[in-house]
Amino acid sequence: MCAVRMHEDELAIDVLLVGRLIAGQFPQWAGLPLRRLESSGTENAMFRLGADKVVRLPRHPRAVEAIAHELRWLPRLGPGLPAASPEPLGRGEPGDGFPWPWSVYGWLDGHNPVPGRIEEPALLAGDLAACVTALRRIDASEGPPGYRGVPLATRDPFLREALGRLAGRVDTAAVTRVWEETLRAPEHTGPPLWAHGDLMAGNLLVTGGRLSAVIDFGTVGVGDPAVDLIGAWCVLPATARGVFREAVGADEAEWARARGWALSIAVIALPYYWDTNPPVAENSRHVIGEILAETA
Repeated sequence: MCAVRMHEDELAIDVLLVGRLIAGQFPQWAGLPLRRLESSGTENAMFRLGADKVVRLPRHPRAVEAIAHELRWLPRLGPGLPAASPEPLGRGEPGDGFPWPWSVYGWLDGHNPVPGRIEEPALLAGDLAACVTALRRIDASEGPPGYRGVPLATRDPFLREALGRLAGRVDTAAVTRVWEETLRAPEHTGPPLWAHGDLMAGNLLVTGGRLSAVIDFGTVGVGDPAVDLIGAWCVLPATARGVFREAVGADEAEWARARGWALSIAVIALPYYWDTNPPVAENSRHVIGEILAETA
């Protein structure tokens, strides 16, 4: 799955290339086993290095900026979270035919939760809420604007363009109805707060049904933190959403914006990844179905 080309400007990245990069820039790790990881991720290629490291390389130009962004903010934010977060071990530089910076992190055990097959929904809801609220408590006065901390209305043209490509594949009339209701929700009027920005199943690790780690901080920033509630539909079943909402203390307006974020992310991703990334497409269909069922 991970080796499928998803973007027109995506680079070919393989074990031989990554091995050369490691040998040239981190010779102390040159003899360690290296293998590509199966992943539904869309921005980075992942390679396990030895038993306790992972190498992440941006697949395409739009993913490059997130490398430096994550390496800057993760050491500040990660220690304040109740779940583990990646430990940066090294920043790689362009070389050996690879034009962009890349990174090496400590390995984190666990597996991605599977929407629709969550082992301990209420416990996971509580764990996820604890991470969201802990991140919101961190001083945001010097934080960068969040990629998804903006008013939801900025998504409108992109969602409608994607819906035009999904005619006959999803209930576009129902999606439009829910989306337009969402746009009428009051905007965030409080202070900007930290948000991870992409708390999808692929960026969470669970062990024994409990949240053990949060990964990929490339979209972290400050703004409207409602986006960090998308897990209510992207990860959790309907039976656990109330637990999650109560734990984070979301009012009607924030909950509506969060639903809108979950819907817009799923709709915009679906036509783009329909053929090139089946797990992402399936998750998008799942999210759309959950929201339409909830709002019918």
